[in-house]
Amino acid sequence: MTNAFINFFKEPPFKETITDEKKVKDMYSHFRWRIFYSSFIAYVVFHICRKNIAVALPSMGEALHLSNTELGLLGSSLYVTYGIGKFINGVIADKANVRTFLPTALILSAICNLCFVLSAMFVTPGHITFFGLPSATVLLWLLCFFWGANGWFQSCGFPPVAKSLSYWFSNSERGTKWSLWSTSHQIGVFAAVMLSGFAIEHFGWKAAFYLPAFICIITGIWLFDRLRDKPQTLGLPDVEKFREEPAVQKCEDEEDTDTRSYFQIFKEHILFNPVIWMLAIAYIFVYIIRFGTEDWLVKYLVEVKGNPLTLASSKLSSLALVGAFGAILAGIISDKIYKGNRTPINIIFLICLILSLLAFAANPAENNIMDFIYAAMIGMFTSGPQMLIGGLCAVESSSKKVASASIGFTGVFGYVGAALSSSGTGFMVDKFGWNGAIGFWLISTAICVVICTILLIYENQKKKKKQA
Repeated sequence: MTNAFINFFKEPPFKETITDEKKVKDMYSHFRWRIFYSSFIAYVVFHICRKNIAVALPSMGEALHLSNTELGLLGSSLYVTYGIGKFINGVIADKANVRTFLPTALILSAICNLCFVLSAMFVTPGHITFFGLPSATVLLWLLCFFWGANGWFQSCGFPPVAKSLSYWFSNSERGTKWSLWSTSHQIGVFAAVMLSGFAIEHFGWKAAFYLPAFICIITGIWLFDRLRDKPQTLGLPDVEKFREEPAVQKCEDEEDTDTRSYFQIFKEHILFNPVIWMLAIAYIFVYIIRFGTEDWLVKYLVEVKGNPLTLASSKLSSLALVGAFGAILAGIISDKIYKGNRTPINIIFLICLILSLLAFAANPAENNIMDFIYAAMIGMFTSGPQMLIGGLCAVESSSKKVASASIGFTGVFGYVGAALSSSGTGFMVDKFGWNGAIGFWLISTAICVVICTILLIYENQKKKKKQA
């Protein structure tokens, strides 16, 4: 039984390399496109079982009599387990079969969503007492447990995707392909917001959890058929050899000649890599603003600007949808203008984000059109650094052999920021009102600008020493 379980998730062995060039070209053309769209759809669907809670917060808080701080704890339970899981599952994903690892995680995430909503059906606040505890307390613990478990399985989504993109696309095309794929996050948030808003309006807040769960289960089954692991497991050569271009200089011929253990490579390229550490710390503050706006914007618009839930959800969807263009723009500019140097575009985007936040907060409640525009700008200028700092920059600053682990490492720090964002925003709202929350987000963005500036100086000095 144990061996069958391990073999199910174990990375498949490499097949003998195909020598027929036409067959190799045809297979690469077919599977690169297939891997890309499957990974894209998978990550979109992952989000509908994660960001659904953002739209449900106002209705949940009212129905279950939960304070903003308690609602923040729910979000933190997911972010803590997601952050830890992203690192651990990142290490596992480097040696796991993408084809089985990712779909299984998606289905288990869906089951957690079903358990989450069932908890609220079977435990009613103020009606029952368990072991001397108020039922409201027991319910909060159950909700935190299942939402935390959901975070763990959600954390299994990104690492295998990072592995796939690293092995199926070469360095010269990875910036553009990665930025295009990263729009799956914004489209996923958009889909989650629209689906959850529709479900709540027609069927009540519980539908925002069980309807996405069914979609995730169906998609997970479909992904078992679509996904594949590394090209070599199909008998294809390494992607750099296929495209007749050299590997990244610092890792040249690494796949063929580097005989070091996984831990030795991990130690050099992650644990003792100062660039990875700076990226990871910056990622904390990127995620404070990212999840602060994504998770709390609907509640802010309902309570501060008096928007109906449908209108507030639509404004959040503009943040997500336009954010997709921000990710593409950041990837293309950093590839074409800055020649692969990602840090300058991060700094520019973060400064624009500060201005967008200030404009959004100052905009009068009756001016809905400008709210849509400012929300879209917040999404655009958040998604660029979010895609680059903890994603592409982390992979390019490490080794392809530890691609998933590098993503997982920065992800741990990112979700420390997410947990701080969720509970911290709830606390700031309860203690200082919504202006306190806006100030919390602005300070976090400013700190990230400072860290990225230090990173830019470090990179320039390192480049000068190398040239000398």
